[in-house]
Amino acid sequence: MKADKIIFATGNAGKMKEIRMIMADLGLEILSMKEAGVDVDIVENGKTFEENAMIKASAIAQELKKDGVQAIVLADDSGLEIDYLNKEPGIYSARYMGEDTSYTIKNTNLIQRLDGVPDEKRTARFVCVIAAAFPNGSKFTTRATIEGRIGYEERGENGFGYDPIFYLPEYGMYSAELAPEEKNRISHRGKALEEMKKVLKQAAEEIL
Repeated sequence: MKADKIIFATGNAGKMKEIRMIMADLGLEILSMKEAGVDVDIVENGKTFEENAMIKASAIAQELKKDGVQAIVLADDSGLEIDYLNKEPGIYSARYMGEDTSYTIKNTNLIQRLDGVPDEKRTARFVCVIAAAFPNGSKFTTRATIEGRIGYEERGENGFGYDPIFYLPEYGMYSAELAPEEKNRISHRGKALEEMKKVLKQAAEEIL
């Protein structure tokens, strides 16, 4: 039996909106974990974005297999690397200062830690790795980044997470100021999902 749906390992509404926009042309139903009725505790104890993404995808795929569900499981692990702070928060981006801490507080803290640091030393990047686990056990990952700088304040209403402090010099604006379509075209997650789409299309006949 071929998979007829994609289950994405996130409960983040902002992410799901982006994912559905980017993956719409695959013609598969795209569900979040919650929408698919998957409730599993996942310990993200990997040392890299790749390891953590695959831990999530594999754990959910195993749960679905128990129930006989034919679905492709996608999971992402993404984060912000700030060069001046030794690439913090990195793989701990979602858990930085505590998982329940608001991003306004996290963003303010990072700006304060860079107080007095000049533009040329505020370099940073968003990293995103997408992991895929297929019903037959095959696994793939894709990775993409977007380079920028940490700004001096929060700006913009279109993003989430660290978007409001991530400045893109070539666009003259912050990530959260970009129109959703433009952001999806150039963002780390958008590019990683586009690469994963190629993997899914190439694999369609063999393993979907």
